[in-house]
Amino acid sequence: MEEEENLRPGGEALEEKKSVKGFWDFLWVPLDWFKMLAEEMHWSFVLGVIVVYGISQGLGGGLGRVGTDYYMKDVQKVQPSEAQVYSGITLIPWIVKPLWGLLTDVLPIAGYRRRPYFVLAGLLGVISMLLLSLQKKLHIAFALLSLTAGSAGIAIADVTIDACVAQNSISNPSLAADIQSLCGLSSSIGALVGFSISGFLVHLLGPKGVLGLLSIPAGLVLLVGVVLSEPHIPNFAYRQVTQKFMDACKAMWTTLKLPDVWRPCLYMYLSLTLSLSIHDGMFYWYTDSKAGPAFSEEDIGFIFSIGSVGSLVGVLLYQNFLKDYPFRNLLFWTQLLFGVSGMLDLMMVLRLNLKFGIPDYFFVVIDSGVSQMIGRLKWMPLLVLSSKLCPSGIEGTFFALLMSIDNFGILSSTWIGGLLLHILKVTRTQFDNLWLAILIRNILRVVPLCLLYLVPRSDPTSSILPTEMLKTKDGAKLDESEKIELVSLVSHPI
Repeated sequence: MEEEENLRPGGEALEEKKSVKGFWDFLWVPLDWFKMLAEEMHWSFVLGVIVVYGISQGLGGGLGRVGTDYYMKDVQKVQPSEAQVYSGITLIPWIVKPLWGLLTDVLPIAGYRRRPYFVLAGLLGVISMLLLSLQKKLHIAFALLSLTAGSAGIAIADVTIDACVAQNSISNPSLAADIQSLCGLSSSIGALVGFSISGFLVHLLGPKGVLGLLSIPAGLVLLVGVVLSEPHIPNFAYRQVTQKFMDACKAMWTTLKLPDVWRPCLYMYLSLTLSLSIHDGMFYWYTDSKAGPAFSEEDIGFIFSIGSVGSLVGVLLYQNFLKDYPFRNLLFWTQLLFGVSGMLDLMMVLRLNLKFGIPDYFFVVIDSGVSQMIGRLKWMPLLVLSSKLCPSGIEGTFFALLMSIDNFGILSSTWIGGLLLHILKVTRTQFDNLWLAILIRNILRVVPLCLLYLVPRSDPTSSILPTEMLKTKDGAKLDESEKIELVSLVSHPI
């Protein structure tokens, strides 16, 4: 007993010392990790990932989502069905992402493959956002053109940094997982911060002021193009550009004709199209003072931020518990839950939550988190399935093509949803039939269950493509320079 008492103070001091050391490790380990990445791959690349994924797409995406919604509603004063159509048009630059990927891969400018495209993307963003912010009475056509140009700037920067990520993953294979972690961490934190402060900034500066702030992320993208460390390519053979374009397009078309490829692609497109988007109808109802709950700008921003948290939870659930399940089985349950989760919107629009004593704010926060979590769980197996459909040699460009097909599905969903709102006469002030639009959307969300036969029964560890398409010519590996030319990864959905 005496020995135990003598040892106890020293043991407590040791435990206290360990806890202090653990606290400082918690602070310094991430900094050491960033320092390691900067030393191994140059600080300008790490800066580029943080700026494009974290600031431009993450933070800027959160601010732009809420700012654009209020800009269309309060500044341009368009109907929700029109806003749906306009938001679909701004998606067009993301549909042609393979084009941006091929350009950055095979068409250097002034001897550089990546830097000029960052500069171009930054200039597009700065000019378009300042035009929206400073012009007092901008016609809807020019406003839409500016929003689309800003979207194109983000898409070009996204494809270009994807190519840089792929290139560094090839040259530093031991750091490939760390690079992807940096990308995901930057995007998630940026989106959470962006949505969290978006409502406050819209209330403080107005939607035009928030859109003007988006010129700052675009300016940082331009800065990345100036400081990025990249080898210069003198005397580039521009005569080969056309041939490289033709070879890549031919290889993609040959792959796309395979039944093992076009059938899953058709399912992905139809599942996204049938998941009708009526976002603007719900947004107008959320902010209406008579028919809806009259949420403030701060409330809307917080609701979206909870949605981003739900999306992150969905990623963690898939990674830790669901990633090994067969595609068809997992898609069945996630698609079914996706349709059922839409009933939360129906309950709120019919005000059933109030009958059960659940306040609007609490109910919509739960709705947003659950819906985004299930939506992410539905998307993750589709993303993995897409990666399984990419043949050797054109992995990156073909993956960008598959993401473009998915983006086209989202565009179709947005436009058809806008048409539905127009047919049901859901306007800026009339929401009598909004419940019917939600019900139709929820029913259509379940329809893809009848199309699951298009999805292979295999699991994520199995190959889908024929063995010969998973090898290069003569079974040899691609030369590193060839890989870099053909890669343009799309690591973030849409």
